[in-house]
Amino acid sequence: MDRNPSPPLRSREEEEEEAAAVGDCIGSTVYSKHWLFGVLTGLMQIVSPENSKSSSDHEEQQMELDEEMENEICRVWDMSMDEDVALFLHEFNVPDIFMGILAKSKCPRLREICVGILGNMACFQEICVSISSDKNLGQVLLYCLCDSDPPTLLETSRLLLTCLSQTEVAVVWVERIREHPAIYDSICFIMSSSTNVDLLVKVGEVVDKLFDLDEKLMLEWIRNGAVQPLDQPQEDSEQQPVFRIVPCVLEAAKQVRSENPEGLDVYMHILQLLTTVDDGIQAIVRCPDAGKDTWNLLFDLVCHEFCQSDDPPIILQEQKTVLASVFSVLSAIYASQAEQEYLKIGKDLPLIDSLIRVLQNMKHCQKKPENSAESNTEETKKSDLTQGDFHLKILKDISCEFLSNIFQVLTKETVAQGLKEGQLSKRKCSCAFENLLPLYNPVVEDFLKILREVDKTLAGNLEESFPSLKVQT
Repeated sequence: MDRNPSPPLRSREEEEEEAAAVGDCIGSTVYSKHWLFGVLTGLMQIVSPENSKSSSDHEEQQMELDEEMENEICRVWDMSMDEDVALFLHEFNVPDIFMGILAKSKCPRLREICVGILGNMACFQEICVSISSDKNLGQVLLYCLCDSDPPTLLETSRLLLTCLSQTEVAVVWVERIREHPAIYDSICFIMSSSTNVDLLVKVGEVVDKLFDLDEKLMLEWIRNGAVQPLDQPQEDSEQQPVFRIVPCVLEAAKQVRSENPEGLDVYMHILQLLTTVDDGIQAIVRCPDAGKDTWNLLFDLVCHEFCQSDDPPIILQEQKTVLASVFSVLSAIYASQAEQEYLKIGKDLPLIDSLIRVLQNMKHCQKKPENSAESNTEETKKSDLTQGDFHLKILKDISCEFLSNIFQVLTKETVAQGLKEGQLSKRKCSCAFENLLPLYNPVVEDFLKILREVDKTLAGNLEESFPSLKVQT
């Protein structure tokens, strides 16, 4: 029978070479231990050159990285995403080697790559715990956050975010950051002056994580920029307090706004976290410029960018978290600074229009398939809530609270204007009532009293649609 010829028998030398190659592999990968040793040895020689080289040659060499060496260390950077390689690098004490490089090297590219490799290694829990427990390495890495090189800052921020996301070591990093005031200064400088969107997003994620993890640290950072202490009565000093954190967050938000929607979401959430404490609200509203700038930016987002009338209703699914943050901050400012001029000039009706549009789209997003026989079971309802409706529910609660606050201050003239311009049509009022009742029943009743004076027919139609109001009024 015809068949392909058998392969030639391998010699003993070939079998021994294959066995040696297998022994040289790192874990289950095809990466060579011998090659990696060579690259790491070359790195150590760069930082600690032979004594025969002059100091000027040494300094010049440190500022630049040889192209061949850069290519090789970048390969290590790529390889370090593999767990076997990361563990091997850890066993080879690479964190200690890199700590020496970061402490001595003046080459920005080399520092970026070293921090990047450590960032990849920290993605694995065992290594993250080990890196975090090394106090000296921790100090060196925090100093990297004060670097002037944007790529190094980006990789350092990524590494810090990775560690802060590990519950076992997050507290360690929070305490270290608290002990280093220079970190606050560096982060504020980056947020207020950088045009590197990737860096701004990652730094924002670090700040967001820090504030979410530790309210005490957030309060310290809020107060850090205040010329006048927040617990000191304003009339005690002619000098108004200057809060650094809010203007810096706003500047970063403006920078990432058009290029990175996820980054904007991060900065809006930082502002929302600030409003969870009284000092944070005061940091926004007691500095007039910061309050006005914050209000104007967020007002512009909800009235001219997010969830617009020509957007499909499903867009709300993409924007629900950022809208919840924006409405939450606007509501906090509105409740705290109702007397401010920038809140009075034609702001109520556009906000009512945006809030009702969000509630209308939410109703569409929450519709369940009618042909599902199990759609009304209690188990299915719970499952639906946990899977997709949780963030929508948060957005609904925030929107309703904000809408009720605005309804409480509406005047007869404003209601008449809203009816004329279409912000308070029958359909929109019905949507508002559906969402505000029964929790905000008194607010709706007061609004209906004003509406009767402006348009008795519309008020009567709404009473017919909502019998509970007709009975109680």
